[in-house]
Amino acid sequence: MSRLHVVHTSSFRYATPVLASYNEARMRPLDGPGQRVVRSRVDVTPHTWSTEWTDYWGTSVTAFEVLAPHEQLVLTAEHVVEVSERPAVTTVTGWDELRGAGVRDRFAEFLSPTPTTTVPEEVVDLARDASRGADPAEAAQAVAVAVRDALEYVPGVTTVHTPAAEAWSTRTGVCQDMAHLTVGALQGVGVPARYVSGYLHPRGSDDDGTAVTGESHAWVEWWTGAWYGYDPTNRTPVGEQHVAIGRGRSYDDVPPLRGIYAGRATQDLTVTVRITRQA
Repeated sequence: MSRLHVVHTSSFRYATPVLASYNEARMRPLDGPGQRVVRSRVDVTPHTWSTEWTDYWGTSVTAFEVLAPHEQLVLTAEHVVEVSERPAVTTVTGWDELRGAGVRDRFAEFLSPTPTTTVPEEVVDLARDASRGADPAEAAQAVAVAVRDALEYVPGVTTVHTPAAEAWSTRTGVCQDMAHLTVGALQGVGVPARYVSGYLHPRGSDDDGTAVTGESHAWVEWWTGAWYGYDPTNRTPVGEQHVAIGRGRSYDDVPPLRGIYAGRATQDLTVTVRITRQA
């Protein structure tokens, strides 16, 4: 088990004063198997009002507004989270049950593609080939690896809203592209799948406990009797280096920050993530 201290800072600077700002932040870690939140805070400067709720997908939302003119907005999310290896799937359903009406009704939203997870038929064919002869749990991991092997990790060639089909056409992308493509490929062979956003500690468990530059990251979870997390980008099960923040059908369900502001100013955004392994 690891205890990770995460500090995620987003700083907005405006060329001229903004009159008002209305936002939703999804930055608080999830509590669940393999992950326990020890403490968590989300602070906004300047700050006038905020409220918290849990959205439809189970992600914590901090809504806030700033109603006084301001030229800078700083959002700081700080957490201490205990993470461990996620439990292995011990109950694996068969293909007949997985494709039955009960499972399809229960997980309909995680079997239906979105604009960013819709994949070309070529990707579905790849998934069918990778899953042939395997049970659903083995097949899901084989599909994730097959999709990852077909892509080259190239930062900056896509955005978080790039459709999976576009990333596939160039065979390049980053973590959210690989997650979107994997979700679409799994759904193409009948495996419920969802997108997960969070943080990744970039070093192994032998680091010296100093603060390092972490990463906002994306991975997937699939259901084959129970939910199981896998990181396609790094070809590894989700474990002690992953901190989950939100789950949904795609990135569009779990953006770290979404909002609007009143004013004509252009904005300059700086984002930093620092992670320290405390234990």
